[in-house]
Formats: sequence, structure tokens, C-alpha cells
Amino acid sequence: MVMTPLPWQRDLWTRLVRQQDAQRLPHALLISGPHGVGKHDLADALIARTLCHAPGETACGECHACHMLASGYHPDLLDISPAEKRRQIRIDPIRQVNAFVSQTAQQGGHRVIRLHPAEAMNVAASNALLKSLEEPGERTLFVLLADIPSRMLPTIRSRCQHWSLGVPDAESALPWLSERLEDAEQARFWLRVAGGLPQFALELAEGRALRQELRELFDALVRGAEPVAEAARLDPQSLDRVLWYGIVWLEDLIRLGVAGDAEHVRNPDLLPLYRQAVKNARVRDWFRLLDYAREQRRLIAAGGNPSAQLVLEAWLVRWASLLRS
Repeated sequence: MVMTPLPWQRDLWTRLVRQQDAQRLPHALLISGPHGVGKHDLADALIARTLCHAPGETACGECHACHMLASGYHPDLLDISPAEKRRQIRIDPIRQVNAFVSQTAQQGGHRVIRLHPAEAMNVAASNALLKSLEEPGERTLFVLLADIPSRMLPTIRSRCQHWSLGVPDAESALPWLSERLEDAEQARFWLRVAGGLPQFALELAEGRALRQELRELFDALVRGAEPVAEAARLDPQSLDRVLWYGIVWLEDLIRLGVAGDAEHVRNPDLLPLYRQAVKNARVRDWFRLLDYAREQRRLIAAGGNPSAQLVLEAWLVRWASLLRS
């Protein structure tokens, strides 16, 4: 299988290929963009083309290097990500990077280091990576991927050429999503829920049961359900996604409460519930709840390990107090 960029990445891909063919591609790239925009597809296509023995517009998919990559192992590719059950990249994997770049490429081409998410490196790991970024040796390519590059050390960012991926226009994304969901109307709906991020829209559509569960829970809270009991029904493993839905729904509520703007809410099917909720609470209270949810997600992303059940309970108690005020 040939690794290719996504349809909405074609212009960016053309620029990358031109740089690479002109030998003007720097030794370190930072590819950033929100979750679900397709960073990994672009990076994987570039890595495959870099390691390929006979690249064209993309990797050939037929040479020995491409077959090794397709099998899941290539000796000249080092993949760095947080260890299982950890949210941070610590110093030990970065020491592997430093050893890897000092070696000769086994296939006679490039050595490639893919590091994701780059903002997960702690300070010690980031500082250890600096030496390799400053003295990478010949034919070495670093590909760093980040959702939120501002959380990386400035010294790391400054040593990379930064390619930022924005939200694609719907005309580019909808055909791709419609094909995978086999329903154009559903594709439009989920793309709107996901804020225009096609891969995230597909992820949400495939996990739609959680959204339905949260919708029923929201309705139950409006009708006076006990929040701690409702929290016990949620899977603690889904905490981050529960908070994400809460943030998006709060943003919709604030949009509706402040400007009366129903046209641009991301979840139009929830408008009846939104209108009921807006009657029962003040907008400034929604902002406080929004700040709480964002802070909880930030702590999780930073490597915190809160009790998921306690966070869910506190979250729903706050929701319930506003819905009944």
C-alpha cells in the first residue's frame, strides 16, 4: 500500500516534494495542526518517500524499503512516542535518538526520526534532543508532530521548519468523509460537529454511542437527575472525550446565549436542549464551567493523572447546578 497525502493536503504536498527534490528540505520538520486534520498521513507519506529507493510523486510502494515499511519495521526509521500508559516522552527514548543519529543508515539512504506528539516531551527530554537537532549528521530527517506546538520548548521549535495544517475547506473534506461513512448527509453532520476536521469527524462518527449517551445524560440533568449517579454510568476511560463534548456544547450554549446565534452552533440537533439550558442559567456561569473543563483537559494533556471518576462527578455536579439555577 502506497502512503499518500490526503486530498486537502495536495498543495502542501507539492511544495514538500519540490523542496525535497531540490535538496532544500531541512533536517528537521515540525508538522502541527489540530487533532483530526491529518498530520500523521502527511508525515507518513513524506517518510515513506524519503526512505523509498525509487520515489516518484510519492513512494513507489514496490521497492525493498517500501516493503519493509509496510511490514511495520524499517531499520532506518526510529519512532518515538510516550511509553504505554504514560502521557510524557521522557529522556530515555531521546537517548535512543542520539545513538541512532550517530549510526550509518543500514539501507544507504536517510535515517528518519518520527516523534509524536512533540509537546509530550518533558524538559529533560527536550534538552537532550537539542544536541541531535543541532548536529544531526548527513542524511538525517526529523519529523516532529504536534497538536499544540506552543507547548514545546521554543529552542526545539526554532530548530525546525514549521508546517502548520489548518482546517480544510468542506469541499475538499466532504467527498473523503462521505466515502468512508457511505452517507453524504451524515458526513456533513459529523464534519460540523468536529469543527471541520475530517479525520476527527470520522472518529466521532465511529464512536457515536458516547455522544448519544451524553445527550441522554444532558437531558436527564435538565429534568433533575442526580449527577453523581449519572457519572457512575460513564466509562472513566472516556473522560477526555466527555470533557471535549462538554466544551463544544458549552461553546454552543454561549454562542446561543450571548448572540442568539443558532445558525452557527456545531450541534444543531441539540438546540431544544440548549434553549432549555439557556433559560436556566446565566452566561457568566457557562464561562466558569468552560474554564473548568478546559483546565481539566489541560492537566490531562500535561501528564496529570486525576481520578477520572471524581472529575466526572465534579463535572456533572457543576452542570446540574447550572441547569437547575
